[in-house]
Amino acid sequence: MSTPGGTAKSFALKFISGKYQGGEFPLKANKQIVVGRSSELDMVLVEDMVSRKHAKILFSDGAITIEDLGSTNGTFVNGEKVKQAKLKEGDRILIGTSILKLVHQGAESAVDESVVKQKLEEAAAAQAARTTKASSMTGKIEEIPLPDLLQLFHTSKKNGVLVVNNAHEGRIYLRQGRVYYAVIDDNHNLGPQKSFNRIVTWEEGDFELRPADSQEFMVELDSSTEALLMDALRQLDEFKRLQPNLPPMATALRIAQPLTAPLKELTPEHLDVLQLVHNHGSLGGVLDHSDGDDVLTAETVVQLMKRDYVRAE
Repeated sequence: MSTPGGTAKSFALKFISGKYQGGEFPLKANKQIVVGRSSELDMVLVEDMVSRKHAKILFSDGAITIEDLGSTNGTFVNGEKVKQAKLKEGDRILIGTSILKLVHQGAESAVDESVVKQKLEEAAAAQAARTTKASSMTGKIEEIPLPDLLQLFHTSKKNGVLVVNNAHEGRIYLRQGRVYYAVIDDNHNLGPQKSFNRIVTWEEGDFELRPADSQEFMVELDSSTEALLMDALRQLDEFKRLQPNLPPMATALRIAQPLTAPLKELTPEHLDVLQLVHNHGSLGGVLDHSDGDDVLTAETVVQLMKRDYVRAE
C-alpha cells in the first residue's frame, strides 16, 4: 500500500475497546505480529478468552493479513469468524474483549517499540481508571456503531448486558450472542422491541458490556439478532423519511379546536392515536405510549395533522 507519490503508507491497530482502549499499535512493513496471552509475544492480551498464541498479523508487500492460530474462542473480522483474511483500512478485529480497528497513519516512519509499549500501558492505566470492575468491555459507539458491535457479539456468542449511555441509558441483554431483551431508562412499558429499535439508532455515547444478569422478564424477544437489526434499521430509514413532516419530539400537540373534520372517517387505529394526543400532548409522549411501533404511529400522526384533526403548537 503506497501513496500516489510513491511513499509507503503506514498503518496501526487502534484499540477501540478492551484493556488498551484509545491506544495504537503501529504495524511495521515486512514484520509479523503475534497476538496472545503469552508474555513473550508482540502484542500481549492477558485475559481468559485469549489463547496463549491467538493470531498473527503480517504487513508484507503492501498487503495486511490476519491468521487465527487455532485459538479456542476464535478471531473475528467485521463480525465474521476467520481462519485467515486480508485486511483493509477500517476493518474491525475482535480478539477476546479487545476490538481493534485498522487505521491509516500517514507516511511510513520509524517505530520505537519501547515508546509504543509505554503509550499502550498509559492507555491501559487510563482505561482502568474509568472502567468498573464488573465490566468486561467498554468503548464508544462513535468508533463502532451498535449494529456492528451487536453483530460481533452475536458471532462470538457473548453473554452479558450491553449498557449504552448517551442522554438516556439503554440496556440490551445477550444470551450466547442473541438479543433477548432491551429497555431504556428502566421504562419497561416501552416493551423490548421498541426499546431495541430506538437504542440501535443511537450514534453517540459510551458502551459497556457487563456480566450476564439473572433478572427474568415476562416477555422476551424471539427473533434472531440479524432479523432484529434488519427491522431496526428499516424502521430508522422509514422514520427519517417521515421526519420532515413531523414536529420535534417535545412540541405540544393538541386536537384541533374547533374539530370540524368528521371523526366517523377515522379508523380505530387513528382514533387510538388521537386519544394519545389528547392524553399525552407531544409526539414523544404519543410514541412512548402507543402499542404500535414508532413508524406506524408517526405515520398516523402525520395523517391526522394533514387532515386537520391534530395541530402542533
